[in-house]
Amino acid sequence: MEMTTGALAAMINAEIDGDQDAKLYGFAKIEEAAPGQLTFIANPKYAHFLESTLASAVLVSRDFFHPNPKGVTLLKVDDPYSTLAQLLRLIQSMAPRKKGIEQPCFIAEGVEIPADAYIGAFSYIGKGACIGKGAQIYPQVYIGEDASVGENTCLYAGVKVYQGCRIGDRCILHSGVVIGGDGFGFAPSREGVYEKLPQTGIVVIEDDVEIGANTTVDRATFGCTRIGKGTKLDNLIMVAHNVEIGTNNVFAAQSGIAGSTKIGNSNRVGGQVGFAGHISVGNNNEFGAQSGIPKNVGDNQRLMGYPAVDYGKFARTVVYINRLNELFASLKK
Repeated sequence: MEMTTGALAAMINAEIDGDQDAKLYGFAKIEEAAPGQLTFIANPKYAHFLESTLASAVLVSRDFFHPNPKGVTLLKVDDPYSTLAQLLRLIQSMAPRKKGIEQPCFIAEGVEIPADAYIGAFSYIGKGACIGKGAQIYPQVYIGEDASVGENTCLYAGVKVYQGCRIGDRCILHSGVVIGGDGFGFAPSREGVYEKLPQTGIVVIEDDVEIGANTTVDRATFGCTRIGKGTKLDNLIMVAHNVEIGTNNVFAAQSGIAGSTKIGNSNRVGGQVGFAGHISVGNNNEFGAQSGIPKNVGDNQRLMGYPAVDYGKFARTVVYINRLNELFASLKK
């Protein structure tokens, strides 16, 4: 990227406070930026870096106000973080895409590979599989029989998609993701032996889903395990059999969802949150890190702790716990 701050401001509908002719060549964090780089302030606690940054321009919110002793050019936008994401996606879209089939790899007879798709070395594509236009299949990916990968979807090195599973369009699956492994289904016999319950369903990943490294989504016992459109899963997440997750949810790392739980739309889930099995979670909830969710949850709640309670109640409980020694000493006296 190379453009002036004035040209960039016109592109992103920004108000300029400073030099319209400053040249921009790239991006950096505000505390590490060099001349010619663009950075941003989305959190007010980073505002003091304006006094020391070497960046040529800084994305800030339209209501941002802070002494600017160095006269750094400010580009004022509605949402600095969202605008930065938009610019980074634009730059990424301009990068050349891989095409063609590398060798050695295995592609079953009858599988058609679109001319603009990429198949990396040592990949395996099973009988009856379907690969969409522009798909990017990196080395050592396994795609089982009758599985499908949508248009412009990217499977990074080492992804495994078991037989029959379906991945939508414009999805991103990072290295080590396993889609369609068996659900954890075992029936104890009278003798105490756990006998395997065959898992005969599939996994359906809808469009625009991103799944982080080493996350696993188990196939259903019957029917399908489903991840809804636009949902984002971080690294090291476990989604069990027959789970249904709605649209535009975000899950931070090491979360776990037990079997047959249904989660609605637009929920925000912190790291290491655990959902019990066979429960229902509504829409637009927020779950703090390390919370345990043992029962049904409605809509528009902010929960934390185990068992998860309203965030305000949780915060008060922590204050009480921290005062237990003092309270017991007072009671004893």
